[in-house]
Amino acid sequence: MTSATVSWFNASADVQSLLMAAADCWQDTAKSQQYMEQAIAQSMNNPDVLIAAYRYFFYKSNSEMALWAAEKTMEHIRQVEALPEAWDALQSVLTVRQSEPMVRVYLHAYAASGLLLAKMGNVEAALTIATRVKAIDEQQEFSGDLLHQILTTSPDDDDDDDDDDD
Repeated sequence: MTSATVSWFNASADVQSLLMAAADCWQDTAKSQQYMEQAIAQSMNNPDVLIAAYRYFFYKSNSEMALWAAEKTMEHIRQVEALPEAWDALQSVLTVRQSEPMVRVYLHAYAASGLLLAKMGNVEAALTIATRVKAIDEQQEFSGDLLHQILTTSPDDDDDDDDDDD
């Protein structure tokens, strides 16, 4: 286990060591996941740790846990930033404040939750999220448009290109 810490990472040295240990034993999923779960438990919903957990579980193909981490990240930011829960009110706040770092993290986590829901087969919920993010994201920074295109493009549309090759 490595004892190095990352100065810009907003977590205790103990939590950082657990995250490093999870990375060091990446190939042993059971062991690395134990370290990740310990880091989450000790961090008390630290957004940096939740984001690391989201990424960890995403790349470990554990969609359920990745979705949990993305939702916990959004919940934490909603509380800290006093964001409204109702979409109509939230949409206008996100639109106006989307350049703020915490709101950007919220939007990334929200878009990621749409991707994860799609991977898990909940296409309707994923499409709702993609549509919402797309409406806010004029610069296409949060992948709402891409996810929307993936979810709304018919598989037959790809077959049309193959016909030209004959």
